[in-house]
Amino acid sequence: MTQAKSGDTVRIHYTGTLDDGTQFDSSAGRDPLEFALGGGQVIPGFDSAVDGMTVGDSKTVTIPPEDAYGQRHEQLVQQVPKSALPEEMEPAVGMQLQSQSPDGQIMNLVVVEVEKETITLDANHPLSGQALTFSIELVEIV
Repeated sequence: MTQAKSGDTVRIHYTGTLDDGTQFDSSAGRDPLEFALGGGQVIPGFDSAVDGMTVGDSKTVTIPPEDAYGQRHEQLVQQVPKSALPEEMEPAVGMQLQSQSPDGQIMNLVVVEVEKETITLDANHPLSGQALTFSIELVEIV
């Protein structure tokens, strides 16, 4: 049987859970996820987990934060004046925003606190700092 290797396009079914068992993502009920193995399209630990699998193989792996979305960085949590937002925008906790850094990169932000004059924004990935467990089935090597 052929093993999946870097450069192969693979199709997999997966379910991702947190340490407490909370499911954060799954391909159940959808087409399999297709990606180029080793192409940087998925987190590094996921690439490593699929590498070497053969069609029909299933496995469960736990990926540490450093091979997933990294550690949380408190410097990515910032308080900004409400006046920095468009006038018609009413911020709410959980609202997702985007900002552009001075070098042109798009940053995804989540409103984590709303005060009278300020809001607190978090630029950390929502899954940063967490170990992620994936149940993976290799469906096809394209």
